[in-house]
Amino acid sequence: MKLKKLLLILFFLSIFFPYFFKYFITNNKLKVFNHLYFDSPFNFIDKKVCKNYDLLVKNSFDNSFSVSIIDKNGYIITEYNQNNLRIPASNIKLFSSAYVLNKYKNYDTLKTSLYKSHNNKYFIIGSGDPDLLIPDIEELISHIKYSKKIKLSLVEVNNEILWPKGWTNSDKLFSYGSPITSLAISSNDNPNKDIYTVSKRVLSYLKTKYPLSDIDISIVDREKFNSKNVKLLKEVNSNTILSLITLVNAESHNFTAEILFKNASNTWNQNEYNSLKNWLNNKGLPVENIIISDASGLSRNNLVTTKLISSFLHKMKYNKNFEIYNSSLSIAGIRGTLANKLNNSEVKGKFFGKTGTLSNVFAISGYLYKKDGPITVSIIQNSSNISPNKVFKFLNNLYYLEDC
Repeated sequence: MKLKKLLLILFFLSIFFPYFFKYFITNNKLKVFNHLYFDSPFNFIDKKVCKNYDLLVKNSFDNSFSVSIIDKNGYIITEYNQNNLRIPASNIKLFSSAYVLNKYKNYDTLKTSLYKSHNNKYFIIGSGDPDLLIPDIEELISHIKYSKKIKLSLVEVNNEILWPKGWTNSDKLFSYGSPITSLAISSNDNPNKDIYTVSKRVLSYLKTKYPLSDIDISIVDREKFNSKNVKLLKEVNSNTILSLITLVNAESHNFTAEILFKNASNTWNQNEYNSLKNWLNNKGLPVENIIISDASGLSRNNLVTTKLISSFLHKMKYNKNFEIYNSSLSIAGIRGTLANKLNNSEVKGKFFGKTGTLSNVFAISGYLYKKDGPITVSIIQNSSNISPNKVFKFLNNLYYLEDC
């Protein structure tokens, strides 16, 4: 009998729990439920008919656009081509930066470290600090003691995985497409400051300091580095995760987006992004058929839907780090890639979002703070004739549109 009662209770809980959960979430009764909701496989988004929103979309966009808009209460108030797979450009950063925020504390830092093994070999291993400089490396090696024989290995990723799949050869010629390495000087924005340059500078420094020593500098594949039986001697800290996330979202810094994700997902030895897709899937979000090939959005292989982006952004409002996340975004007319957009409009300071631009791609997604509260917006255009101005005009009109 006890087993039957237990099964009966579990049966009723399985039926009614989602309804109780939804009640607490939608009515904002307990903050703890908000945090649970974000990490749950539930996704409480419904749809309602809003003819004025549908008409605005119809009059603004052609078939090259996808649009999804969700109101503050979790109702889809308009959508258009919402399930079409599109190249999102830097809107991918909206996912990867949130993933990173959930793996770190806001004031954590990345480390570039000097280690010493039991047989007196030294190793420098980095985390891709985007602001790392040669003087930082010199600060580390200043802690190497005199010896007749000095062996130092610079630990770096394999040359075969310097770029994610889908980055074009032309992208790789520019600083926005610089190689993703763990011992990068100034985000690898200067090809004359690569790991081989670092090696030469280190050798010169040590020879000057210890002219009688036999000095051997080598570059070691990160995958082959064994962190066991080594002692930490010195660390150089990056800026805080909070600062780096802002660099990713407000300024759309590709290198930082990539190195943050590699650290958070422990994938320095491979270009693998399935963990990001799985993370989204575990939150009950619509990830069917999407492709994520990098963390920055520079890859042309990425394919997502505006339905996914808007659903994610809406659910992100329930994340414990939402205020940090929201503050990291570009702000219309004020900061980041949106600093010069809508600055003569009422929307100035009221749209927090992320732009994305590639050849034949324009995307923008974020939160539009209307008088009655924020609505979640995602717009992507894939076309040989992209129209950013049409999108910004739409956002301006959207701000004045009455809620339905």
